[in-house]
Amino acid sequence: MSALDWKLLESKYLFRSNWLTAREDKCETPQGKIVSPYYVLEYNDWVNCVALDEQGRVIMVKQYRHGIRQTLLEIPGGTMDNDDPSPEYAMRRELLEETGYEFEQLINLGKIAPNPASSNNITHMFLATGGKKVQEQDLDENEEIEIVLLEMEELKAMLKKNELLQSLHVTCIFYALLKLKELAIV
Repeated sequence: MSALDWKLLESKYLFRSNWLTAREDKCETPQGKIVSPYYVLEYNDWVNCVALDEQGRVIMVKQYRHGIRQTLLEIPGGTMDNDDPSPEYAMRRELLEETGYEFEQLINLGKIAPNPASSNNITHMFLATGGKKVQEQDLDENEEIEIVLLEMEELKAMLKKNELLQSLHVTCIFYALLKLKELAIV
């Protein structure tokens, strides 16, 4: 694949903030074609997780998503903070903040690129088992999250009916179902 890699000739930042950075690049293809401007959005990496409580129920979060102006049912997840030492640490932090649960086991399911054509970040996916409620939610000032507990069969039915819209979360759910089958849990 390296024979297809573009050469970065120039790069300048158009906008920088804590949540979004926009960059304009000038690139050269292996055939010598100049591609300019090429816009890239920079984000911190993200984490998400299929989280199971001690009874095997799936811990879901319901929250408003302004980008599509809808309230969605999703799995827990979020943005890695700059001081998070690892994706695993970030995921445990997000689980505790969003749900109030701690987990016996956190299994890495791999990583995916949310939009590699125009974004630079990675989403790290996990499966958490043995969840136990240890505190109340500790939400960010703009977060309002309702916890919803589902039986595994309810989650599978929602997938079959295409009722979950967040594509990164649906991907994680499918990887988690494969891992749970491998572990002979579902």
